[in-house]
Amino acid sequence: MRHFGHLAPDVRHELFHREPVEFFPDSPARLLSAALGATLYCPATRPRLADDVRKQTRRGVVSMVLCLEDSIDDADVPGAEENLVGQLAELAASGTGELPLLFVRVRDPAQITDLVRRLGPAAGLLSGFVLPKFTEERGIPFLEAFDGAEEACGRRLFAMPVLESPELLHLETRLEALTGIARTVDKYRERVLALRLGVTDFCAAYGLRRSPEMTAYDVQIVASVIADVVNVLGRADGTGFTVTGPVWEYFRLQERMFKPQLRRSPFTGRAEELRTALIAHDMDGLLREIELDRANGLLGKTCIHPSHVAPVHALSVVSHEEFSDASDILCPERGGGGVLRSAYTNKMNEVKPHRAWAERTLLRAEVFGVAREGVGFVELLAAATG
Repeated sequence: MRHFGHLAPDVRHELFHREPVEFFPDSPARLLSAALGATLYCPATRPRLADDVRKQTRRGVVSMVLCLEDSIDDADVPGAEENLVGQLAELAASGTGELPLLFVRVRDPAQITDLVRRLGPAAGLLSGFVLPKFTEERGIPFLEAFDGAEEACGRRLFAMPVLESPELLHLETRLEALTGIARTVDKYRERVLALRLGVTDFCAAYGLRRSPEMTAYDVQIVASVIADVVNVLGRADGTGFTVTGPVWEYFRLQERMFKPQLRRSPFTGRAEELRTALIAHDMDGLLREIELDRANGLLGKTCIHPSHVAPVHALSVVSHEEFSDASDILCPERGGGGVLRSAYTNKMNEVKPHRAWAERTLLRAEVFGVAREGVGFVELLAAATG
């Protein structure tokens, strides 16, 4: 699979200076963690779950979470498990070609080995499990359960812990909680693909809910947790992990409502033109939050509606200017440091301080591609949404 792989080759050629690379479930973890993109959550109770997965694949989704936790009622768990097993078996039996990276969000460690056992050969469709309310104490039993699950299915499985517990939010316990989480995920580093942020749970602890006009970064108590998580767990010195952006809760019932405005746009490449079209549909806050996610060290995003996927992916593409700067900074001839004027003659590139940024940018370029000069968010989103 690849980002924007649902577009025709000639369309990709017009959009990209360098197209996104292909990746597979057995690709290196570093590549997969960057490639998660907009991870679409779907309740495991959906009666046509297999069809939903196929449909979203055709729309450009590359990672999905089939949820057995907070998205369903406690009483529905047994039925959801049965439905999940049956739907994944149907997918496996149909010989469906390309599928997203599929993860299951479980409630307790026992579900991991139990589901793999019940799935049988269909467990081969899974890339791993999402672990809720992760702390050191609660996380270790989840991670230990992967040994039996991998033995049963005969393949590598990844964990994606969700950081959403009150211990992480409350100031008096935050440092201890973060330190414990850091110890745990470092011990199981080869197993942890990415860390996810449960901002809805953070807000719930204080009876808060941000409006469509506000990003997670406008809610100061939430922003402080995000900053501390990145500080401890998202460092660029080789000890950090990919930390993904929080969920955006708002959507319109008709996810394609902004299409008419897009078609009337002159598509000159200015993101403001698209922003104008989307403001009327409560999407401006999402766009700002995606931009702030990356500015604060996050990559990818939890999504609960298909209409959020294309904006996340379009804003993740590396611009031609970013690529030019990153390539200049990492040029082997400049390994000793120094300062140079960017090829776009609008900024200073300082080799040593900007090196980590450049490395992250080129990794993002690998999985999301590099836009052609003059191609911007408008063109990418318009193409991605058909």
